[in-house]
Amino acid sequence: MGKAKETSVKKGSLKIVSPESDGDLIPLSLPATADCVADIRDIIVRARTSVVRHVNTIMPLAYWLIGRRIVVEEQKGKDRAAYGERLLERISRELTTTFGDGFGEPHLRNCRLFYRAYPTEEEIRYTLCIKLSWSHHRAIMRVSDPKARTWYLNEAAAAGWKVKELERQIRLCAYERLQEKAAVPAIPQGAAEPVTPAMLLKDPCVAEFLNMKGDLRGKEKKLEKRILDNLQKFMLELGRGFTLAGRQYRIPTETSERYVDLVFYNYILHCFVLVDLKTSKLTSRDIGQMDAYRRMFDTLKRPEGDNPTVGILLGTEIDETDVKYSVMADCERLFATKLMPYMPSRDELKTEIERSRLRAAAQTARKRLLPAAPSSKEERS
Repeated sequence: MGKAKETSVKKGSLKIVSPESDGDLIPLSLPATADCVADIRDIIVRARTSVVRHVNTIMPLAYWLIGRRIVVEEQKGKDRAAYGERLLERISRELTTTFGDGFGEPHLRNCRLFYRAYPTEEEIRYTLCIKLSWSHHRAIMRVSDPKARTWYLNEAAAAGWKVKELERQIRLCAYERLQEKAAVPAIPQGAAEPVTPAMLLKDPCVAEFLNMKGDLRGKEKKLEKRILDNLQKFMLELGRGFTLAGRQYRIPTETSERYVDLVFYNYILHCFVLVDLKTSKLTSRDIGQMDAYRRMFDTLKRPEGDNPTVGILLGTEIDETDVKYSVMADCERLFATKLMPYMPSRDELKTEIERSRLRAAAQTARKRLLPAAPSSKEERS
């Protein structure tokens, strides 16, 4: 089999190049005739011709073209809402007669929504290059924020999320829970900006699969075991690029031994990530201890060329005042994250996201008043 050429785009069409063949699958500039149903039939026939080889690209493209054609047709009606419903009913009836099941009114509404989510040819070209299935697109197009949609597109493709995991991430507001949102334009151009820990980590951390609602004080060992029993799900919740390096990880010093609950390595951040679990109220003492662990790890374990170690205190109770005035205020690699080891209600999740946002804003404001943090080389020394 020959080597695949890179995807290329030429004006007025989406050109997909594969190892087997190349060529224009469906021109984006298909002309609109006076017969809307005939136009849509033509789109479907063209799509089915290529669907076997390019199912994840060609069918969403066909649905986008159908959506665009429906919107163009709807704009002719004076009473657009009523005309649109009658139009969908007529198109559905005629397409079902020609092609059989699969073109009911709900599906045509999805096509219309897909077009409205990505109304330009440039946007749909980028979206289809992600090569997610129609089921992925159907979930993402319902996200109202364009930046959030782009983030879910990129993350679903890069992390290999199945549709069920994607729906979970959207339902639990993964984008809104990011501690720092990278600048994500609708159409990314040029080199991506460097990823910082805050761009990858979420607050709160929602681990409903642990199913541990209630008072967890004194149950840190049980919590750790539940996490290890659900390690893959937990790492998906943490973010992309995590792999477990050890549990109860021993850090020997000149005078004693310290143990960290969980140690991960993140290949995107190029650093180790230390996680300490807290089921009682998180205090400034806990934060200072994690900062000490992080510095010890940098000195004793961190490989040459890696970035400074990240420390995360994952707690079920966060003392906002202690966090506000702790060493965390002037350290961008130290985090106190609320752990929700159960399925929160929508209002509860919204409250925690807002609390996290306010805490992050306060820390940012405080950092502006402090001297510059030491560089990576200074931290090592």
